[in-house]
Amino acid sequence: MLVLRITMVEGRTDEQRATLMRRLSECAARHFDIPLEEVRLVIYEIPKTHWGVGGRSLAEREGMSHGTER
Repeated sequence: MLVLRITMVEGRTDEQRATLMRRLSECAARHFDIPLEEVRLVIYEIPKTHWGVGGRSLAEREGMSHGTER
């Protein structure tokens, strides 16, 4: 059994997450030459307020780029 853990900022659609799961699982199964049924995948979605870059959350940084935060 292979477990893939994906950590990303929230904001993708259900369809985007489903496509990501399918494509990564297929690729991993091919690469490791294992049955697709042996691949497990978990997506961890992090709120923008909990993901920091350069000492500020992504939410703060986005606010700055839109002129609403200083």
